[in-house]
Amino acid sequence: MVPTLKSQKPAGRNERHSAAWGKRLSMALLLVTSMAYGQARNPASLQSRPFSGRFAPELTQLANRLGASSNKTVHVIVQYKQAPQAAAESRMQNAGGRLSRRLNLIRGRAYEVPASALAALANDPEVEFVSVDHPLKGMDDYTDAAMNVSAAWNSGYDGTGIGVAVIDSGINDNHTDLWDSTQSTSRVVYHQDFTGTTVYSGYHLVYDLYGHGTHVAGIIGGNGYKSSGRYAGVAPNVNLIDLRVLDANGAGSDSMVIAAIQQAIALKNTYNIKVINLSLGRGIAVGYAQDPLCQAAEAAWKAGIVVVAAAGNFGRISVNGSNGYGTVAAPGNDPLVLTVGAMKSMNTYSRTDDLIASYSSKGPTTYDHVVKPDIVAPGNLVVSLDAHWSTLEGEFPANEVAGNYTNHDYFTLSGTSMATPAVAGGVALLLQQHPSITPDQVKARLMKTAYKTFPTSSISTDTTTGQTYTSYYDLFTVGAGYMDLSAALGNNDTAPAAVGSALSPTAIYNSSTGTVTITNGNSTIDPSSVVWGTSVVWGSSVVWGTNVAGSSVVWGSSVVWGSSVTSGFSVVWGSSTDVAGSSVVWGSSLLGANGAFTDTDDEQ
Repeated sequence: MVPTLKSQKPAGRNERHSAAWGKRLSMALLLVTSMAYGQARNPASLQSRPFSGRFAPELTQLANRLGASSNKTVHVIVQYKQAPQAAAESRMQNAGGRLSRRLNLIRGRAYEVPASALAALANDPEVEFVSVDHPLKGMDDYTDAAMNVSAAWNSGYDGTGIGVAVIDSGINDNHTDLWDSTQSTSRVVYHQDFTGTTVYSGYHLVYDLYGHGTHVAGIIGGNGYKSSGRYAGVAPNVNLIDLRVLDANGAGSDSMVIAAIQQAIALKNTYNIKVINLSLGRGIAVGYAQDPLCQAAEAAWKAGIVVVAAAGNFGRISVNGSNGYGTVAAPGNDPLVLTVGAMKSMNTYSRTDDLIASYSSKGPTTYDHVVKPDIVAPGNLVVSLDAHWSTLEGEFPANEVAGNYTNHDYFTLSGTSMATPAVAGGVALLLQQHPSITPDQVKARLMKTAYKTFPTSSISTDTTTGQTYTSYYDLFTVGAGYMDLSAALGNNDTAPAAVGSALSPTAIYNSSTGTVTITNGNSTIDPSSVVWGTSVVWGSSVVWGTNVAGSSVVWGSSVVWGSSVTSGFSVVWGSSTDVAGSSVVWGSSLLGANGAFTDTDDEQ
């Protein structure tokens, strides 16, 4: 099983993690759904049955543990071969299942079923694939300077007319930074809750009980009213659509997020929704083609909405010497979505000294070996909006920003959750400039124009433990580079129009030569085009190695992920059928991976 992902980090000097937070993160990484269901009562194995191919491997293992006669409930997402009819729901109800949500976007349904009903699902000829309805969780003023946002503002772009759907813990729009220029109307034009939890704290209406979504919304579209512009977001006049999927503890589920994505697509024309921000995620249990969360993200992309997702904050996890590679979270593992890693501003406005945050998750992705992240942006010690009466405000009062602002209106957080809305806001500005370009064209343009000057490596030190972390600036760490809005807005290439699909490429390990190369994920992409050219997108200085048999070799070799004889190598490059390999990264107690994670603290 996979753990929940906790992405925001308390602030402090550079990268801050309190001891209590570190312990909670470590515990969250080790939580697995199987623990909630007890021990196996029946050793009969589903794996030996012909229908096991319809089940995600983790669900098969869970069913084995529980036994065929168990009444313990399991939350699952069922994807059908065709749009399911009432008869399909009736069959599940007759088997003891309870419908949680209709997920028409992926021809699916979310059910709560007793383990004894799993066999009925597996034997249903209309069922395509069944997976666990995973729990998930949510994943700053130097941001604007690092991405050259001022160039966009000077050109008159501020996000006007663009709708950005924030699928998170909610948005408290009583903060005047989210109002319009007249300070009379909220720019949060729609609220909907998918968690079924209260939105009141005492007598106060609180859309964001956790505090994460409001902070994210401020990075995208706060106008800086209460700080005289100092803490303005990237697109300060954008409209925000609040789709709440995380509760007061920052917890949600796959089905909640899928339902929210479904609603964003339904509201697309009403609010001109062009962007979805997903500053949340979880571990990877199956390949993206079978993962219902990834498939929902793809559906939004194909509907014309740019989906921006957090890479995750597991870059410090080094399982058997894997150095944090192979830790990108879902749905950031999907090759279509625009996946974002986090940089540190180093407390300067210039980006020339900026460094990668050691916690930022690195590719390639588990199972599919997709090259991720696609791009990086500022995500460390980001100042944005404080959500009053929220969980985060109560737990981390030291994160409130002091100064000449009333009622502590600003708050500091770190993580790829903060880098993601920085990119989402930039996408809104680009779409304001070019309303007709497609999500693939947006992704290609941002990746091509990204700032690509990095050091070969950098070292950070945990100030509590003294542990050091070495980061290498290869394409699995920084992707195509650092988002540069000035360059993106100034780019007039027409070649991206012929791209067709800007799928992130796939990394392939050649056991005979011992080299790793990348291949385009879509045959419609011209390898010589301006989008996926040999060095144009990814850069030639730190990414590419010696040309072998006409293919560019990924830089790094054993210095990055270990040689083929090391355990770390197999963790990153294990085959897609090697469930144990992925579970080592994501901490499945079913396969004995406990103890793979460590607490973290301040970094220098």
